Amino acid sequence: MAIESQGIGQLIAEGGRSFSFEFFPPKDDAGEVVLWDAISALEPYRPTFVSVTYGAGGSTRDKTVRVTERIARETSLLPMAHLTCVGHTATEIDQILDAYAEAGVRNVMALRGDPAEGPRAPWTPTEGGFTYARELIERIRDRGGFDIGVAAFPEGHPSAASLDHDADVLVAKAKAGATFAVTQMFFRAADYFGLVERVRDRGVDLPILPAIMPILNLSAIRRQGELIGTSVPEDVVARLSAKAGDTPEAKAAVRAEGIAVATELCEELLAGGAPGLHFYTLNRSKATLEIFSRLNVTV
Repeated sequence: MAIESQGIGQLIAEGGRSFSFEFFPPKDDAGEVVLWDAISALEPYRPTFVSVTYGAGGSTRDKTVRVTERIARETSLLPMAHLTCVGHTATEIDQILDAYAEAGVRNVMALRGDPAEGPRAPWTPTEGGFTYARELIERIRDRGGFDIGVAAFPEGHPSAASLDHDADVLVAKAKAGATFAVTQMFFRAADYFGLVERVRDRGVDLPILPAIMPILNLSAIRRQGELIGTSVPEDVVARLSAKAGDTPEAKAAVRAEGIAVATELCEELLAGGAPGLHFYTLNRSKATLEIFSRLNVTV
């Protein structure tokens, strides 16, 4: 059974380094097996929490609820469920929160969410729902009983007018009731520390966890980065491209270099004072555990 639900924001603020893992709801039975194999492999590392994402357009609502509930019931892990404004009325949001509360899930990542067409598509609010993440945060806050996390963007949200505007939005989320933030993936420590500095300059001490996505396939990560506004630095591209090729040996070399790049980023973040690391696992444990091994993170 899961440990008694605690507030993630408080756990981070109390000190010590937070290590956390992110999963997504599986598409089919085979994906379900892969997911739970990863959860079983990572559970002994006693992460501060694990999170379960929501699909674009709210497409995985039921699966997200189901997976999060199962983690709460059947493991020792502290789960955080993602919740988005996309496709939901305020009443439906309340119903989802009821389901989480009944399952003992007390930590929620409150997001505006992406339209089904992708993060750069025009935003159309659902009638009877919310337009901004801040409104969702306020709804959860006023209900009570939940600790609220939010998204942060080291290179700025794709729709933000500027990095300063983006920081203003994050500060507004904190003032609305968020107790911690988790970043989008990024590949330059300076981008993360710049975001933290902008938020601190606005008088807000919100803990911001940097999120790590190992580059195991350069073309795939570039495509994803273009969608969400994250760039792969040219020096990283050069390092991976130097190993590229069509042979199994070359592909393994690219993967190994991607793990090395991610490890170096983690080391720089922790050395610079980041409160921990959040890993996008892609529902697999191997790459995350390889990084852990290099960082000498022990159970």
